Amino acid sequence: MPSNRKLGDVARRDLFRMAAGLGLGLGLGASLGSPRQAPAQSALTPDEALKLLMDGNGRFVAGRLTSSHADPRLLAQKTAQKQEPFAAVLSCADSRVPVELIFDQTIGHVFVTRLAGNVATPEIIASLEYGAAVLGTRVIMVLGHAACGAVMAAIAGKAVPGQISALYAPLRAAVEQAGPDPDAAIRANARIQSGILRSASPVIADLSAQGKIKVVAAHYDLASGAVTLLG
Repeated sequence: MPSNRKLGDVARRDLFRMAAGLGLGLGLGASLGSPRQAPAQSALTPDEALKLLMDGNGRFVAGRLTSSHADPRLLAQKTAQKQEPFAAVLSCADSRVPVELIFDQTIGHVFVTRLAGNVATPEIIASLEYGAAVLGTRVIMVLGHAACGAVMAAIAGKAVPGQISALYAPLRAAVEQAGPDPDAAIRANARIQSGILRSASPVIADLSAQGKIKVVAAHYDLASGAVTLLG
């Protein structure tokens, strides 16, 4: 996997290339090195944004969802011209981890990136930088989950068809740290990927140092529906 420095450089270049390609008034300012943050969905602090996510998961576990009460047509109209998500989540592509649902959120609330094994590739980092620097997300959560097939495949290390084995390399650090225990490796991977986001992205690192964003690792239990923050 490329060095953290190279990952950060690639992610930063991709962020500004994305903004330029979209041709939108994104408020990036005169200097490409100093993106100006768009108005957030609310005046939430990073801690408040994290609490909003976790409170939503509490409602999901309790079966008391509130997001379904909103009119999706009105929400779509409201967000058609702009988005102001308060949180971003890097999740696995697993179909059993529907991010908006498990946090009881609806259209325009959460900026979601998904990739098998929830790994922080340069493209994922660029996307999360965009969410943080341009859209104003206040918290980034790396969400691992129980029985992650990508992590278990990386542990087994067997020959697989196509390009599936490309996932092994970014998951190797977690396997080496945690050993053959899938649950331990899944949790280790979430922590490692959140650490990569903090260190490989100068955009996220700067916002974190200013207290404008928080990066956390978490684990989703498929059976109970509960999300647990990882220290």
